[in-house]
Order: sequence, then structure tokens, then C-alpha cells
Amino acid sequence: MTTQRDPDFEQLLRYIRENRAFDFTGYKRPSLMRRITKRMHERGVETYAEYQELLAKEPDEFVPLFDTILINVTSFFRDELAWDFLREEIVPRIVEGGHDIRVWSTGCATGEEAYSAAIVFAEAVGEDAFRRHVKIYATDIDDDALSGGRHARYTAKQLESVPAELREKYFEDGNTPFSFRQDLRRCVIFGRHDVIQDPPISKIDLLISRNTLMYFTAEAQEQILQNFHFALRDEGYLFLGKSEALAARSPLFAPVDLKRRIFARVGRHRLAVLPPERGGRPEPEAELESGVRALAMDAAPVAQLVVDADGNLALANAHARVLFGIKATDTGRPIQDLEVSYRPIELRSRIQQAYAERHPVWIHDVEWASDGQARVLDVQVAPLPSPSGDTVGASITFADVTRFNRLREETVVSKRQLETAYEELQSTVEELETTNEELSSTNEELETMNEELQSTNEELETMNEELHSINEELETMNDELQVRTDELNEVNSFLESILGSLRAGVVVVDKDLQVTGWNDAAFELWGLRPEEVLGKHLMNLDIGLPVEQLRGPIRETLAGNGQPEVVLQAVNRRGRRISARVELVPLDGSAGVRGAILIMHPHEEGQA
Repeated sequence: MTTQRDPDFEQLLRYIRENRAFDFTGYKRPSLMRRITKRMHERGVETYAEYQELLAKEPDEFVPLFDTILINVTSFFRDELAWDFLREEIVPRIVEGGHDIRVWSTGCATGEEAYSAAIVFAEAVGEDAFRRHVKIYATDIDDDALSGGRHARYTAKQLESVPAELREKYFEDGNTPFSFRQDLRRCVIFGRHDVIQDPPISKIDLLISRNTLMYFTAEAQEQILQNFHFALRDEGYLFLGKSEALAARSPLFAPVDLKRRIFARVGRHRLAVLPPERGGRPEPEAELESGVRALAMDAAPVAQLVVDADGNLALANAHARVLFGIKATDTGRPIQDLEVSYRPIELRSRIQQAYAERHPVWIHDVEWASDGQARVLDVQVAPLPSPSGDTVGASITFADVTRFNRLREETVVSKRQLETAYEELQSTVEELETTNEELSSTNEELETMNEELQSTNEELETMNEELHSINEELETMNDELQVRTDELNEVNSFLESILGSLRAGVVVVDKDLQVTGWNDAAFELWGLRPEEVLGKHLMNLDIGLPVEQLRGPIRETLAGNGQPEVVLQAVNRRGRRISARVELVPLDGSAGVRGAILIMHPHEEGQA
């Protein structure tokens, strides 16, 4: 069942894609909405529409937004048992191939897993052979993370999972941070790459994509796996994260060790639009040309199907697979067995019409609901003639012309909802007819529950990595706060030592004549401890000093033109009459005079 999506949120994703070329539409909505909402709360924005307006006004906001969405949580040799199996079982098989070795680490973040692979292969083949024959491609869509990977500098804490002998061998001690050896670093190539939009790197022996697929929807994961299948050599291996099991259900990969998420590539099924003109296997040049045509078709911006003369599905490009839910296993099946043969339109009669008339057949304004969105399509069915003039198949294209039919959107949605409700009712009636269909339905429900549990597990893993990222941020903030606190305590202790060492009584008042400082000599003079006077108004203190006579001089000092000192007759705490010479000094601050310092020099009467 399709979950209703927030139109404002989907519009925000389209805005990000059109303005910054970051396409998040293939990401799972719950985790994506949670990360974006987190950033919105930090900026004090309530709705997605308001946040889109903020992005338009402040383009620099894209940077912290992407930092929030792209969770760069990784480490060296993450899941140690999986890396041990890779080192002991898989790497030797790759090395035995005898050719140059190519490794691809997708979603590499700051490069820890790419450099982990570099260490494993350098240990397996030796450093000289590694420099000559091994290339490791590390890709991500986060430019800041890629920059960190290129510099290859890591703290002692980040290297805790690297065994001591390997850390000493492959990292240069720069008194923190540590740097991966420069002579080996040249074999690790970092670059920006979007696993959905960009073409895959080819001829790969080992493809590492750990905890990357779990952020994408099932449809996007299937498309990515097809790209991975194309990228790998026939004997290549795929290394996934512990929460990613979709490859186990894909016909493109066979599990080598399912627990450790290591898969082997299943051989490529080569498909050609036209049969070879000569018998036997096609020549390499013809096979390469056919492959190029298939890749070009796969990248086409409109959905396209190719049906051969026997009525079997020969090709379906990426757009068509996503739009109509066509799987890799559907290739080669009769078109009449697929839902696309009768929905959005009935294709078989149009194909026969195109064969008979020997020219393209157009069907305009075809209404179609997909991914919760109403679409309007123009469909073309065109015959494919061979050089000899025979018709060897048909090409079917579906052009999205929704923007030209906006006035009919509500009608299209209502119609599709009614059709869906009718089909669900019809399906329920058919399930009740036979026990076999009931068992089949139960099996399908169990598979659905299994996928939901897998999705929940991936979601929990995502949340765990988010919490890990937040915990690291809090630890960093706590360390900074502790340093600031220690510095403040040291400054306060220093000031107290200075005030305590002065023999003269020192009193500090702010602009409102509130006492903010009172040293030990002042206590000896007037008998009041600092805790008894701090925060109180100077004029309200009951001491032997006639403080009221200081009001005027202090005000003038605060104004910047006071007299430097006054002499007052006073009585100290022992009841002796003294003459107190009071020096007044302004207390300067960054914004001007912030208070006054009173320095009191007592002189008992009768003393020389």
C-alpha cells in the first residue's frame, strides 16, 4: 500500500534537486524527514514551505542542511568479523586472478573503509605490488567528507580499531592527527559520485557499499544493485553492511556468506535489440555495440520498452523499470504476462496495429497513477524493421506530458483510486475462492512482513548511527566547555591571589554602586567578610567609613573625570579612629567604564 506523502515535503526535495543537483527523492521518507526536521528546528522554522523560502533567501544554508542529512558515521574495519572473512577468504581469490585489482568504496564518507581495504590488499600482495597493480576508488556525494578523506588525517581515537602493528606500519605519527602513508595514499582516488544518477565505475573486483543502501527506498535499491552488477567483473564481489539484505533476494547476486553480507556477482545476461545476422555467437564488436545501445537506452529520459517479434519483453530502460515496477527477472517473459501490457493502456493490439500499418502508432493523453502522483502520458508504439525489411520487434515509449494536463489532475487521481479499490475487492473475492490462493496470499503476507521487519531494522540502524553522530558532537562540546571552565577558574584564582596580596583595602563597585569585589585587607579594616557585602549597595554598608561622602567622587570617577583620591575620617573594626586615604580608579571594559576601584590606605591617628 502506498503511503500518502506530504506535498510540501516533496516540493522541497524537488527544489533541492533543481537548485543544487542533490536528488534525495530515492531516500526513505521517515529518516529523511527526521533529519530535515532536525535542521528546521535548529533554525526555528515550522513548515517545509517556510524552510524552502529560507533556502531561497540564504543559499549558504544548503551546507549545514547537507551535513545534517548525510550522516558520515564510519570507522576502520567496522564489523571486525566481516573484515576477517574478507581478508581470509575473498581477497586471496581476487589476487589469484592475476590482473590489476580495482576496488570501489561507495558512500565512503571520510575514507576509513577505503583505507581499510588499502591495508588489507597491501598486506595481501606487498607494498610494491600494491602501488603498481591496485587502484581503490572512494566516492561519496558529500564534498566536505571527500576532502577529509583526501587529506587522510585521523585522530588516535579514530584509529583505535586498527591493530597496533598495522597502525605503526601504515600511519605516520604527526603528533595527532595521524596520516595515512603518502606513498600508498596515491593508490586511493577520491571523487564525487551519486549511486543513483551517475554511471557506475566499471571492471571492479570488490565493491564496498556498507550501510549505504539502507537509506534508499526498495525501488532505488534495486536500481543501485543493477548498477553495481554492471560495475563488477564476472568474478567480482559485493560487500554490504550488516543491515542490508536486499541483495540476497536479487537474482543479480549470490550470497557467499550471508551473515557477513558478502555476495558474488551472477553472470551477465546479454540482451540485444536485433538478432545477429550470422549464426552462432555474435562477434565481440557486435556485442559491444549492442551493449552500448542498451546503455544509451537505459539512460534515456523517457520510459521505453522493447518487445521482440515473439511478443517477449527484450529490454526495459531504468525509467520504465521504476515507473512500472518491472524487475530484472521480467526480461524475456511474454509481454502479455506483465501488468504493463494492459496498464496504463492495452499494448498488444497497438503492437499488432503498428506491425500491420508499418508506422508508429500514437496514443495521446493516457492517464496513469504512479508513486501517489497522477500522470498523463503520450505513448508511441513503433515497429522495428531490420535492414532486410522484416519487422523484428516494437519500441514502446511513454512520454510524461503531465504539465500540459494540470486541469485534469484531480479527475485522474479519483479515477485511479476507484480502479485500485475495485482491483483490491476483486483480489479479495478471488482469494476466497480456493484454498491454494489463500495459502498464496498468506505466503505473500509473510514476505511483506519480512520486508517490513528488514525495513524497520534498517531504520533502527540509521537512528543508531544518528545517535552515535550526536553523541560525538556532545562529547566535543563537553571537552570545549571543560577547557573554558578550567581557563576561567585559573583566571579567577589569579585575580583572587592578586587582590589577597595587596595590603591596601580594595573594593570594586559597578556602575550601580553594587559591590563586586572585596579583598582580605578590606575585611581587616571594616570587619565585614566578602560574602556579607558582595552584591550589596555600597551606600547601604554599615562600616566605620562614611561611605556617603564617596558617592559624589565615585560618580565623577564613573563619568571619567573624578578626583584621584579623597581622605576621610573613619573608625576601623577595632574601634580606632583612622584617616583613610581612598584612591579612586575607573574600571574600564570593552564598552567603556564599567565600574570603579576604591583603594583604601588606613592611617591611625597618633601614628607618625
